[in-house]
Amino acid sequence: MSAPKDDATVVEESLPDQEVAKGESLREQVTTLALAIVIALGIRAMVIEPFRIPSESMLPTLVIGDHLFVNKFLYGPKIPFTDVRLPGFREPERGDVVVFEVGRVAGQPPGRDIVPVDRRPDARREDFVKRVVGLPGDLIEVRNGQLFVNHEPVPSALLDATFDDEHGVPLAVSEEVLGECTHAITDDPGKTTTGRTPFVVEEGRYFMMGDNRDNSNDSRGWGTVRFEEFKGPAFIIYWSWNSKGNFFHLLNPVNWFTVEKRWDRVFDLIRCGPVDVPPASSG
Repeated sequence: MSAPKDDATVVEESLPDQEVAKGESLREQVTTLALAIVIALGIRAMVIEPFRIPSESMLPTLVIGDHLFVNKFLYGPKIPFTDVRLPGFREPERGDVVVFEVGRVAGQPPGRDIVPVDRRPDARREDFVKRVVGLPGDLIEVRNGQLFVNHEPVPSALLDATFDDEHGVPLAVSEEVLGECTHAITDDPGKTTTGRTPFVVEEGRYFMMGDNRDNSNDSRGWGTVRFEEFKGPAFIIYWSWNSKGNFFHLLNPVNWFTVEKRWDRVFDLIRCGPVDVPPASSG
């Protein structure tokens, strides 16, 4: 019969077992965290992606400080790190509000530094959001501020409402019927719409315009966008406040008490339909 072990021997022999258990627990936590990151990145790459509105080019539909989700599945998601796009549920339609990539060329003056990505692959990539106005093969024209598609004027009706931009300039609000999509647009009475039209949209490309027609850097200035550069349609606003800050600004708890929140815009769907008279100010 063996002699009983003293307390020191028991403690000494149990230490390796405790270290092994701690090591296994750490590995499990790291594995779980890595798996969660992979799943999150996969969802962002192929299902939904967040986007922040940095400019007023889509007034009154979208305002500075809106945070929205992009549906990357509808047109067909891209396989990460490739240009391969999986089959989608449908193709882009006239009136869709779409997030897409453009190129920004360093050293060019503002307004002339945006180019289609495929025509300047050396340019820095940047996300834009605009509305699909022209489909492949369409003829797009703007005459005296009136939009024409294939020689037909796009119906619009001026509403008894204005929408103030961030500088306090009142913009006239109209209801436009773009194909099957009814939506709001704004007009700046102090500006005249210019741009490169008439314009025939090439196959596989789309003509994009902002709803704030007189204050939008869009296809009238720099051309069309390939389908390959489309990330997907914007479909819901998940957060909105009167701030130009990026996502890290959103994480700062101080800003939650100091920045004006727009609770009435949270969970608004971005879709076509009859236009509600917007509030008098974008702020």
